[in-house]
Amino acid sequence: MLLIYPPVAKPCEPPPGVALLAGVLRRHGARCAVWDASIDAVIHGIHQDGGAREDTWTARGRRHRAGHLELLRGWAAASNLDRYRRAVVDLNRVLEVNTRTGSLAAGLGNLSGEELLPVRSDHLLAAAERPEKIPFHEFLRGRLVQIVEAVSPDVIGLSLGFMSQALCTFAMIGMTRRLFPAIRIVLGGGLVTSWKRRPGWSNPFGGLVDDLVDGPGETFLLGIAKPGSPPPSSALADYSDMPWDQYLSPGRILPYAASSGCYWNRCAFCPERAEGSPYRAVPPEGVLDDLRHHIDGSAPSLIHLVDNAVSPALLSALCRSPLPVPWYGFVRVTRDLGDSDRCRALRRSGCAMLKLGIESGSQRVLDAEGKGMEIEWAERALRCLKEAGIATYVYLLLGTVSETEADARLTLDFAARNSGFIDHLNLALFNLPLNSDRSRDLEIYRHYEGDLSLYAGFKHPLGWDRSRVRRFLDREFKRHPAIAQILKREPPIFTSNHAPLFSATMKALREGRQHAGR
Repeated sequence: MLLIYPPVAKPCEPPPGVALLAGVLRRHGARCAVWDASIDAVIHGIHQDGGAREDTWTARGRRHRAGHLELLRGWAAASNLDRYRRAVVDLNRVLEVNTRTGSLAAGLGNLSGEELLPVRSDHLLAAAERPEKIPFHEFLRGRLVQIVEAVSPDVIGLSLGFMSQALCTFAMIGMTRRLFPAIRIVLGGGLVTSWKRRPGWSNPFGGLVDDLVDGPGETFLLGIAKPGSPPPSSALADYSDMPWDQYLSPGRILPYAASSGCYWNRCAFCPERAEGSPYRAVPPEGVLDDLRHHIDGSAPSLIHLVDNAVSPALLSALCRSPLPVPWYGFVRVTRDLGDSDRCRALRRSGCAMLKLGIESGSQRVLDAEGKGMEIEWAERALRCLKEAGIATYVYLLLGTVSETEADARLTLDFAARNSGFIDHLNLALFNLPLNSDRSRDLEIYRHYEGDLSLYAGFKHPLGWDRSRVRRFLDREFKRHPAIAQILKREPPIFTSNHAPLFSATMKALREGRQHAGR
């Protein structure tokens, strides 16, 4: 079996889902190979030569690309945000110019253009029919032939997690069908799960894809590779095939999923809740054992807990048994995050940064949206985390069904009032999931053109429509002096994936290594 992670995804860490599938299969004696085609294609694209004529920006980026790559793979980038920003923006520009195919072009974190859209099944089928219209086509085709001839798979499994991967995924499926018609093609991943859980789903890819997998793919693939095997209760991800030296991060960032779904699962705006994703978690002691194994085997510089929300039980376990490697992840704001002792214990556990879904500065909105938190908890948590030396990446969501303009202004007031305790800020507009319970009570309309869109537009019941929210964000929220200062610290393109590299924890680690070197 050949497991493929297609382009384009942010090239800063290996894909945890594919690594977990490899771990399950190999634990049961199945033969498999892993190809992170995304990092392969991105690095290949950066190194391509341009044409005779190019603008000054692109020419500069091309001249300095070797130095930029070296900078992003070393700790110097995290000590100078301006140099880091220049490297990322230049490399992204070079990649876009090098990969432009018609109106399509690939960047470090996306593939975009007007010619083909990933939210339309007919466009994805067109990508499969004519893969030469998709960036990276020649490279992906050559590598696919090379790897298939080397490992002789009976099955190819592709992991499609993001819209940014969809066009390349279907181009690779089309290549496989043409070049190796006998190979069974299995398509899974988070985006496929979301598609299959759309209301009125009807598979448009029959005859092209043999199997579309809804939810975790371990049991399905194991059933193909080793029929009759019991469903896997747990397994350790296997990162042994990952090209660690190619990723654009200093040292190794190791992603780890301690759970799937969300243990809270009550937020009215959440796509996970709308899709009915169940919560499954590895016991905390099992997580610690897994992480110690990865630390011994992979020597990561940073651990990324990729859970939708790291559970309080796991946070407590980390406090009791600190890791020798820094870590970060997304957590819910709970009352105990406002406890100084708790935050200091998290800092001692290795916590470099916490991502916090605060969403609104209005208590009325938080209650209506089912957040289960108090504004006072969030304010205390931000202060205690700052005092403990833990960076914060705060998520705010505007335009929810229950929000008014007055509520949005309370959110702006909250962010400005606490700006000294917020390191990074994500400002998002609410999208209504198609299968949300609330869609039954709203006047909805097609928001994005495409039968694979996951969201619907809606007439806001309180008049706070999307265009008004966007104007408020662009003209007032982002221009507030305190907010503008936070937004200036945002790592371009990589955003939260690289934000912890600039934290006090990582700075202390970096300085300690430099001191040891002297």
